[in-house]
Amino acid sequence: MSARDYYEVLGVAREAADADIKSAYRKLALKHHPDRNPGDKAAEEKFKEAAEAYSVLADADKRARYDRFGHAAVTGAGQGFDPTVFTGFEDILGGLGDIFGFGDVFGGGRRRSGPQRGSDLRYDLEITFAQSAKGTETAVQIPRHETCATCTGSGAAPGTSSSQCGQCRGAGQIRFQQGFFTMARTCNTCHGTGRVVATPCVTCRGEGQVEQQRKLSVKIPPGIASGQRLRLQGEGEGGTRGGPAGDLYVVIFVQEDERFTRDGNDLHAEAEVPFTTLALGGEVTVPGIDDPHPLTIPEGSATGSTFRLKNKGMPDVSGRGKGDLMVTVRGTTPRTLSREQRELLEKLHATLSPAEVAGRRDDDKSIFGKVKDIFG
Repeated sequence: MSARDYYEVLGVAREAADADIKSAYRKLALKHHPDRNPGDKAAEEKFKEAAEAYSVLADADKRARYDRFGHAAVTGAGQGFDPTVFTGFEDILGGLGDIFGFGDVFGGGRRRSGPQRGSDLRYDLEITFAQSAKGTETAVQIPRHETCATCTGSGAAPGTSSSQCGQCRGAGQIRFQQGFFTMARTCNTCHGTGRVVATPCVTCRGEGQVEQQRKLSVKIPPGIASGQRLRLQGEGEGGTRGGPAGDLYVVIFVQEDERFTRDGNDLHAEAEVPFTTLALGGEVTVPGIDDPHPLTIPEGSATGSTFRLKNKGMPDVSGRGKGDLMVTVRGTTPRTLSREQRELLEKLHATLSPAEVAGRRDDDKSIFGKVKDIFG
């Protein structure tokens, strides 16, 4: 076919290694394959030319004769060319299948006539913050396909059975020739099963499955977080032809809580504290998952200070301990004052140095000490 030098056709040097020759041919085959260039005669000729060159250079004996005597030594090498005889050509075919979507071409696919596992299902479940912290059990309604009880999944009416497909003779595939390649596609009659049902089951109409609404109970473990999922084995779509059912994955979404933000198993909260408690110290109550917790405020604490309450956070979903509760305190001032309160604050203000008024502590005596003297 080709009068061009085979090495030139593949774009490789005469001393090229076998792997380089194979790689060059594969690139050309992918580029010029007829399925990728429908109706392009030039691309088809280049594809055939590359195949002819590879049929010679991939064979050690033919390559040696070609190197010595040229085209005359291998005349007709491309006639009746069968690419499947070459070592490693399966990789080239696999690459073509990936690009052109042949599926079961070249006999590489498997028939789907045997049992097939059912598909997995996903269900998004929203729960409250309290439910995520304490755990709960809830019911969900799942639409899914299940094995037909009337025909036990065969698709055939009771007392009858399926028969071999006459179109593909039970192979599940129809083979055909395209250029140099023997290709295959799924049989349209049996849809790849290799069997046909003459008398379909009236319940499932020959499908072997029926759609059902299934109510399931889902146990939510304490400490579960948004984005985590629970697997319910065997609760997905029913399998076909006796295959096992798929699984159901329940994906959790936790509602936000106005009191807490979550960081891993730690919880963060804020608590408003009178400024006098920050100055003098004292005990306040802060929110907890179940009940409020007492928190001791040291004397002289600043607004924005954060305190850690050990093991008061979110339980670990695996059951190994709890996180901590991190409480940030914010100082508050009264909006209205009694006459006595105003007099006390004015007395305090009169004792403050310019640095303390500006928000800095005095080296001799802190503002907190002066508050203690006045309010103590």
